[in-house]
Amino acid sequence: MFNSPRWDADLIRRYDKAGPRYTSYPTAVQFHDGVAPLHLLHALDQSRSANRDLSLYVHVPFCANICYYCACNKVITKDRSRAQPYLDSLYREIEIVSKHIGRRQRVEQLHFGGGTPTFLSHDQLRDLLAKLRQHFHLHDDDMGDYSIEIDPREADWSTMGLLREIGFNRVSFGVQDLDPDVQRAVNRLQTLEQTQAVMDAARTLAYRSINVDLIYGLPLQTPEGFARTIDAVIALKPDRLSVFNYAHLPERFMPQRRIDESQLPSPADKLRMLEQSIRQLTGAGYRYIGMDHFALPDDTLSLAQENGELQRNFQGYTTHGHCDLIGLGVSSISQVGDLFCQNSADIKVYQQRLDRGQLATQRGLVCHEDDRLRRAVIGQLICHFKLDFQAIEREFSIVFRDYFEDCWPMLHQMYRDGLIRFTPTGMEILPAGRLLVRSVCMVFDAYQKPDSGQRFSRII
Repeated sequence: MFNSPRWDADLIRRYDKAGPRYTSYPTAVQFHDGVAPLHLLHALDQSRSANRDLSLYVHVPFCANICYYCACNKVITKDRSRAQPYLDSLYREIEIVSKHIGRRQRVEQLHFGGGTPTFLSHDQLRDLLAKLRQHFHLHDDDMGDYSIEIDPREADWSTMGLLREIGFNRVSFGVQDLDPDVQRAVNRLQTLEQTQAVMDAARTLAYRSINVDLIYGLPLQTPEGFARTIDAVIALKPDRLSVFNYAHLPERFMPQRRIDESQLPSPADKLRMLEQSIRQLTGAGYRYIGMDHFALPDDTLSLAQENGELQRNFQGYTTHGHCDLIGLGVSSISQVGDLFCQNSADIKVYQQRLDRGQLATQRGLVCHEDDRLRRAVIGQLICHFKLDFQAIEREFSIVFRDYFEDCWPMLHQMYRDGLIRFTPTGMEILPAGRLLVRSVCMVFDAYQKPDSGQRFSRII
């Protein structure tokens, strides 16, 4: 079966350590405060000169209710009036950034995340899309990939209709778990009927793709209960699924301090949940894309991986990794050419700077040649489970074995353990190693130190 991983509990125990998810390389951990708004404006000017296509990410931080597991940048409030001052600042950011963008640079990908984007009223959502269309070259013919994250408790048929009308054609529903006891333990009560209603609306309104997010490792979850959730979601037949590992890091994320640690499943039960989920989903016809992601064979992610075109950016696996990514809103990250930069994660600071007519860029990183080289290597591995040494040598004018001389002891150990095999032109991650692709990528990560793992979630 296409890219199906093979479960090997012994290998998982040995290689399941903390590590980056590699939505970028270098990762955001390496960002520093030596990057300022002028760096971004200069990078945007270069993007305009090169006429590169664009991907836009818009962060809407507001949620009406708190989910205890959440590690996102968010503002919990039931006061809907707080949205408009934030939007006013966001509009100023759009105006400033767009002055450095060419009208021929088409927005191939648009994503609204949060928070809960549908915290905004219908009029506010309509106005926000109108503002983006005014200042950026968005598709008018439904050919772009324009997606939005949806909390089914914050949407109905009219919401789905409005979103389709203003240009969204892909949607991602947060579900996490359907067991009422688990939902109460994380303060997210959400019925299957609520989820099915908005999914039915999305299908009736001809959304091109539907994704569902699930989480394993939440309090009170059991392998048997999570298997029932997986079966129920399979019956809904989303085009894609993400099955995330819950990382309990209460020292970093305050909402997680409300979780009773005694109710968390054991490591053995978490492994059983993941193993069962993989078997259930692949048995139902979903392809394992990599990391936590699954997709039906005719989904664009599956087709891109099959054609060698799949890439990865801050939005996860994507078919638009060639685009320059512009992040708009509090805490948003941009990747424009060799520049990574991130807005302030403090909503007050973000608004104050934009209200003064300044961008809220606070930290980032400018990639050098070694970063570009290692990014290419990690990108091949994490997207396609293989690495072509000769292609890397041609692109970067190196001798692969010499350049990565320090990596060979670990690679040979992984070869002996059955994670990888060497080919005449490179290496391939074997089925037993595919769940551990992050471990293989870490071998080529120049920033990884033995004591750096605490800043990342565990691989499994």
